[in-house]
Amino acid sequence: MSETNFLPSLGDAPLTMRQVIGLDAPGSGDLGRFHGRQYALVTQRAGARLIFNTFAVLTVAWLCWDKVPAEVFWGWTTCLAFIAGYNLFLDRRMRDVDERGLTWEVMRRHAFASGAKGGVWGGGLCALAVTGAGGQLAEIWAALAFLMMVSAVSRYKAPLSTTAYIITATAGSMVAAMATFSFGLGAIMLATGVFACLGVIESARVAISVRAAEVEMQEKSETVSMLLREFEDGQADWLWQIDTKRRLRSVSPRLSFAMGREIADIEGKSFLQLISGDGWKTGQFPPSLHDLADRLKSRESFSGLVVKALVNGQVRWWEMSGTPMFDEDGKWLGFRGVGSDVTAQRESSEKIAYLARYDTLTQLPNRLQVNESLADALAYAEKWRTRCALLMIDLDRFKAVNDSLGHLIGDQMLAQVAGRLKPLMDEGELCGRLGGDEFAVIIRDAADRRRVDTLAKAIISALSAPYHVNNQVLYVGASVGSAIGPRDGRNVEELLRNADLALYRAKDEGGGVHCEYEPSLHSNAEERRVLEIALRSALEKNEFVLHYQPVVDANTEELVSFEALARWNCEEHGFISPAKFIPIAEDTRLIVPIGTWVMQEACREAARNWPENVKVNINVSPEQLVEPDFAGTVVRALSHSGLDPKRLEIEVTESIFMRDANVARKALEQCMALGCSVALDDFGTGYSSLGYLRKLKFTTIKVDRSFVQGAAQNSPESLAIIRAVVAMADSLGMTTTAEGVENDDEAEMIRHLGCNKIQGYHFGRPMPSEDARKIFAQKKRKSA
Repeated sequence: MSETNFLPSLGDAPLTMRQVIGLDAPGSGDLGRFHGRQYALVTQRAGARLIFNTFAVLTVAWLCWDKVPAEVFWGWTTCLAFIAGYNLFLDRRMRDVDERGLTWEVMRRHAFASGAKGGVWGGGLCALAVTGAGGQLAEIWAALAFLMMVSAVSRYKAPLSTTAYIITATAGSMVAAMATFSFGLGAIMLATGVFACLGVIESARVAISVRAAEVEMQEKSETVSMLLREFEDGQADWLWQIDTKRRLRSVSPRLSFAMGREIADIEGKSFLQLISGDGWKTGQFPPSLHDLADRLKSRESFSGLVVKALVNGQVRWWEMSGTPMFDEDGKWLGFRGVGSDVTAQRESSEKIAYLARYDTLTQLPNRLQVNESLADALAYAEKWRTRCALLMIDLDRFKAVNDSLGHLIGDQMLAQVAGRLKPLMDEGELCGRLGGDEFAVIIRDAADRRRVDTLAKAIISALSAPYHVNNQVLYVGASVGSAIGPRDGRNVEELLRNADLALYRAKDEGGGVHCEYEPSLHSNAEERRVLEIALRSALEKNEFVLHYQPVVDANTEELVSFEALARWNCEEHGFISPAKFIPIAEDTRLIVPIGTWVMQEACREAARNWPENVKVNINVSPEQLVEPDFAGTVVRALSHSGLDPKRLEIEVTESIFMRDANVARKALEQCMALGCSVALDDFGTGYSSLGYLRKLKFTTIKVDRSFVQGAAQNSPESLAIIRAVVAMADSLGMTTTAEGVENDDEAEMIRHLGCNKIQGYHFGRPMPSEDARKIFAQKKRKSA
């Protein structure tokens, strides 16, 4: 049992008499820890006890020599001499008992010997009293009482042994008193023995309490020493101490290591001078060193102070804590504290802060920093009644480069774009990347309006020059839209939106030009209004068609399903991109009737013209799911077409859980009850949460194309995300579909990562229903 286990019991409950004299161990500790030192002290006064006993025997001889038979007296003294010698032998063996350990057997033997000596004294009194010295009983007992009192008050005693000695001596004395009918004397003997025992117990209680305090202090000291050793043995932490003149004292090995010098070289030297480098001569100190010096000067405690130190010409960052030292009279002695080298953490924090505010591809400020800088520029313009400017830049024809040559080439081109933009910036101008191929420039003080147009033209010229990437010469252009603050926007959002409108106008004009914002540029809103009007009649005019993109088995490349995709060929405006009309349809809730039409047409096509083993995947908007009769819409589409519900897979995005999640979940559960399957599309690009997978039993998780393309470029993050999604889907009994696979290498990578199904241009672009049927016809002819 460890020492610390019994110490609390001493403070929580009083010691019992058995624990004090040694019959029981205190708490759950061991006897030796508490009584060992007391028993070791016994040997120091062994000779004195022998002398006192001899003196008492001589006193007894003087009192009764001529009153008792000689054989009685000599018989008693012989027994006493023998037992006293045995006690002396045992006392001598106790000299190192606190080191080798005190056992119950040793205590018992010593107590029996002491009790026997007391018994010999008590028995001797009886023998002397009944053989002729009864008249001198009081005087003889006085000699014995003297021995008992000496034993009781001495600190060089063993409590259990002394108690045994007093009890047996008192018992024998009382028998002698009773034998001589000296009842009064017997009462005095009893009282003397009782009080002597109480004195032994009380003095033992004090001794054991002192010993317990010593053990506790020793243990605390050992613990502190151990902690200090562990602290000193750590890799980066160290102790420091300076005197009143700020000179290092008691330099620890870890501190000397941290300072890159020997202990002898820095002991007694100025601490601030050692860590200030050349700044000590020039007086140019880092602000953190000034802060440290002020804390030391004011003699106040400090904690977590980060100090920039120059150690052997290298910049190190130390986190320091310190406390002033004072003596008993309140005199200041210096400082003592701890420190640690946090250079790695500091650099890591700076890197994280950099990554949060800079684009890793181009090393330009990212959208966050652009927004912050734009807010500062607007505040500056408001304060000084001047102007600021925002230029939005978009690359022309960059998408064609990206699609034809891949994202790796596109990224290299974007890096070159950043390299061309940086030299064009003057003081007070900041260039950043907003995302994709969009960049922004902030002019803090645009009082000179000509600077905006000059810079815009310089940007267009610089970015339109040829790019040499991987032995290829590439050409793209640039369009620029600008807005002036606070005229065109009094906050960041307004200025960004209006600069964006100006950029759209520049793109609409064919690109390669600079357009300034004008209120009339809200034409995009007008275009949206026009498209909304046309969209409301598109179903009646049969302007929608469905295209189908194949989904194949990752291992066998067998066709397993088609995803149905809506396309709008407007009579008035021509082909309208889904990226334009789908958001409008969702905002106006026209997506509900359009979605119903898609459901009906896709189910009819699959039921009539596809093999029974090929499924149809249909995207469903959150707006459709919150319709009370969505499940009825699915039932009607299945019944009218005759499609087996197992061949219908409904695809939803994570956004369904952001609005009326319970209604959407209930609708999907009703569809699953019919036998339909449900896929979670674009997983990881929106409001990803594992809670969604717990709320609904999806059959398929679709990995977004951005992760596939990232993995193709050996992005560790993208690879890790795909592996995690696959592992999670496997454990939940779901399949995975990888989107955006564009070539054979990407397909092989997806197979290796464990995805079950693949979708992308490599296996087929979205195609009309007639082309989809031709695929089945070709397979049928091959099998025939």
